[in-house]
Amino acid sequence: MHQTVTKPIDSTRRWWVLAIVVAAQFMFGVDAFIVNVAIPTIAVDLKASPAQIESVIAIYLIAYATLVITGGRLGDIHGTKTVFLVGVLGFTATSLWCGLAQSGVELIVARLAQGATAALMVPQVLATLHLLFTDETRSRAFAVYGIVLGLAGAAGFLLGGVLVSLDLAGTGWRSVFFVNVPFGLVIAAAAWRIMPSVPRRAGTRLDVKGSVVLFAGLLCLIGPLLFGHDVGWAPWLWVIMVIGGTILVAFLKLEHAVARAGGMPLIDLTLLTDAAFLRGLGAAFFFFLANLSFYLVMTLFMQRGLKIPPLAAGMVCIPLAIAFVVASRHSGARARHRGTKVLIEGCALQIAGLGALALLVLYVDTPSLLALALTMSIFGYGQGLVMAPLSGAVLSTVKPVAAGSASGMYGTTAQIGNAAGVAAIGAVFFAIESLQSARAGFLVSLALFVTLIMICTVFLTWMRRASASS
Repeated sequence: MHQTVTKPIDSTRRWWVLAIVVAAQFMFGVDAFIVNVAIPTIAVDLKASPAQIESVIAIYLIAYATLVITGGRLGDIHGTKTVFLVGVLGFTATSLWCGLAQSGVELIVARLAQGATAALMVPQVLATLHLLFTDETRSRAFAVYGIVLGLAGAAGFLLGGVLVSLDLAGTGWRSVFFVNVPFGLVIAAAAWRIMPSVPRRAGTRLDVKGSVVLFAGLLCLIGPLLFGHDVGWAPWLWVIMVIGGTILVAFLKLEHAVARAGGMPLIDLTLLTDAAFLRGLGAAFFFFLANLSFYLVMTLFMQRGLKIPPLAAGMVCIPLAIAFVVASRHSGARARHRGTKVLIEGCALQIAGLGALALLVLYVDTPSLLALALTMSIFGYGQGLVMAPLSGAVLSTVKPVAAGSASGMYGTTAQIGNAAGVAAIGAVFFAIESLQSARAGFLVSLALFVTLIMICTVFLTWMRRASASS
């Protein structure tokens, strides 16, 4: 029996379902940032080496990015509710394991498991939204999702600092992981009672061979991007990345072979014929290339170029975060009236914000914190207009039966974009800083961000044309 929802469930209940799944998304988003705050304390307490500490963060991203398509496909096979519950309970258990870790190596292994369980949980969030909100409320639901994305980052930094400082019951840094346990249990209990059950698809099973090949290919592609700067971008890194690309090409051939043999490929191959979806993935890739990398370069420039203390640099970002949340809230109503045009408007605002920031840095030797905050807020508002409705727009032409697979592909694309942007643009910034100055590196980085967002706009335009003709 195909996993499909022919009509929305009762309106009151589906909004409760929305609250449950975005709470899980919020927990995942907070965890991605909260660990960064606790890292110095973890290093001292566990006597972890620099490489181990980097791996605590990197292995989580690698596990998630390389397994999220598998998680989405499992949702298609076994039903979003079942896989969501397994993911939430697994994320809760592995968070407890992280908090109890007694060595750097044990924490790395626990973080690997935590990232893998997140890959089961998170794709079901978008898939659930896609399945349950098929009417005019769809844009409102995805606006709520976008607001949660914006709040999670700020909450992660704030909560991490508070928990480490309070040292609750002498737990220190461990509390940043323990905090997931009660929240995870509450989310799982609520999901078990309220989420609608979607029948399992009979006679299907996971394409294990495809999962392994995809994991290997993406690991070879993403791993060097995350660790490249630490090893000076040695030539062998590029060889590994080429091998990764070759494996991914082989993965697509393998998937077609599985389909010809009557099996169920890891990715729904019909998605590869959906021009609007593929162009939407292209837009998402270039958007996320300029996402986390902007915050990295901005932080580096403020602290290394302008000599702004870390706390003050963090305060400068607060208006940007507020603008992001406000834009996420506005984007729902704007998307209902203007459709995907709101995404292009958001890209234009991002470019305007980056241009204003470039002029400020170019003509003012020591910009005030207020001036920096205001110009960054323009960028943040534009980013919120894009990020909140982007996932819904990309998935809009996808059939319900492929929602999990499509959500997984979207999540992987976003994570690869984030990792590639941080590695590539971060490397450009460091290279130009060493040759000239942090200011020069920042200005070149801003030019790259503008270019990437312009390419994103082109893909969004192509996506609109494909959607209109389908």
